[in-house]
Amino acid sequence: MSGILELLNSDLGKTIINGVAGQSGQSTDKTSSLLTMALPILMGAMKRNASTPEGAAGLMSALSGKHDGSILDNLGGLFAGGVDQSVMDDGAGILGHVLGGSQNNITNALSQKSGMDSSTVMDILKVAAPLVMGYLGKQSKQQNVSDTNGIGDLLGGLLGGGAAAPKQQSLIESLLDGNNDGSILDDVAGMVLNSGGTKKGGLTGILGGLFGK
Repeated sequence: MSGILELLNSDLGKTIINGVAGQSGQSTDKTSSLLTMALPILMGAMKRNASTPEGAAGLMSALSGKHDGSILDNLGGLFAGGVDQSVMDDGAGILGHVLGGSQNNITNALSQKSGMDSSTVMDILKVAAPLVMGYLGKQSKQQNVSDTNGIGDLLGGLLGGGAAAPKQQSLIESLLDGNNDGSILDDVAGMVLNSGGTKKGGLTGILGGLFGK
């Protein structure tokens, strides 16, 4: 099972989906659909950044410091009364770093596919980014990733690994580079689902798994 699918199907994932849905005013179905498309893109962008020694070192430093996973230890407190502005600002900083000039392209593509307006998509991404970093921080500790060489492998494993991984990363990078209009989002989400052994196609499969439909 891929790390992303495992996360979204877990109790932790359901708490995140419910919390983000409440924060954004969107339904849990639409929120989980968006996260299913967005999380692979964020991790793919991080994987690309970590392909350079400088990028990998920066990510390692963040995961061993501010983003060590502690944000996931009190999600009830995080979402109670609305996510704190400092968390949103942190998320904006993460997005700016990992997506760079691709930020508007990614946001617009997710907006078109999800049916949410771009400002709502951006608000959801600002909440999701620190949570993804926290998840990576926890995974790096559990898997004893202690050097920059292991970061790419960790991210690749969380994206599902396997024979389809290079194609998946290539699709994500084509979107990041602005060479695609967003039509690949279904393919990216489908690859994540299929890497987890899910036979149902597209987002229907994960929604069925999450909500017992």
